[in-house]
Amino acid sequence: MKAVVCTKYGPPEVLQLKEVEKPVPRDNEVLIKVHATTVTSSDVRIRSFTYPRWFWLPGRIMFGFSKPRKTIPGDELAGEIESLGKDVKLFKEGDQVFGLSTSLGLGGGNAEYKCLPEDKGLAIKPVNMTYEEAAAVPFGGLTALAFLRKANIQNGNKVLIYGASGSVGTYAVQLARYFGAEVTGICSTTNLEMVKSLRADKVIDYTQEDFTRSGQTYDVIYDTVMKTSFSRCKSSLKQRGVYLTVDWPLLHALWASMTSSKKVVFGLGSTKTEDLIFLRELIEAGKIKAVIDRRYPLEQIVEAHRYVETGHKKGNVVITVTHDNKT
Repeated sequence: MKAVVCTKYGPPEVLQLKEVEKPVPRDNEVLIKVHATTVTSSDVRIRSFTYPRWFWLPGRIMFGFSKPRKTIPGDELAGEIESLGKDVKLFKEGDQVFGLSTSLGLGGGNAEYKCLPEDKGLAIKPVNMTYEEAAAVPFGGLTALAFLRKANIQNGNKVLIYGASGSVGTYAVQLARYFGAEVTGICSTTNLEMVKSLRADKVIDYTQEDFTRSGQTYDVIYDTVMKTSFSRCKSSLKQRGVYLTVDWPLLHALWASMTSSKKVVFGLGSTKTEDLIFLRELIEAGKIKAVIDRRYPLEQIVEAHRYVETGHKKGNVVITVTHDNKT
């Protein structure tokens, strides 16, 4: 089968499309014929290993010291189940599914086939979505859902989403609105109308306005792109407000817990099947949708990484996977 292979850290050009052995499902796994996958900001950070200095050692332990321990990138996918391990009960051959290929990067989704356990982060895809749209749901959707739940958002809360036009941000805006929050999105000029279309109550152009100087305060501030900090946002949080971040600011979190009623919350997104099913139900009910910026064929994975690396993608970048009759 064809797969994208990453054997060393570096620029997009380290990615190669190669013929590799087609996987065989274990007893509890399904073999998925992948029709769509994605390139996320997380894929780019892992491939280039562009992390904060403090994360160098933990990152190398997680992903590999001199080179990536796992060689096929891609954290999310959508496709059709081709075969089953002997103990699989939840799916059948021919089921159309979507899900996470890993929770820690280089998950193997950028390939023609992928084996996944039946009981973790995999579900029947939404009936009203294409494979490309469904592949763009798990990473951003599950991350946004997990973090907003950590903030225990209540109806009427004021929530600010920084990076509202990104993969996590577009879902965070929609989910926060679903939970009854009054949502303010922060993005660049070119993305204002798109974020408004996601039903944000207010949209701020960060190139024209600094939200921290407006005097407005929020119950929750969610930095989805690691572009701000708790110290900068602290004055914009209400008492007992929550600062959410996809970064890992350990010292800020500890200091905040010791010195104020405001909290810093960080961590990982969800990999729970029930959360993926929850997102599917919202999608099928028309409550949330995927935002797709660009689509690339698997053969143009280098170009896709180059684009995501610019930091200007809107929503998601999808990789389409085509199969010839031999696969």
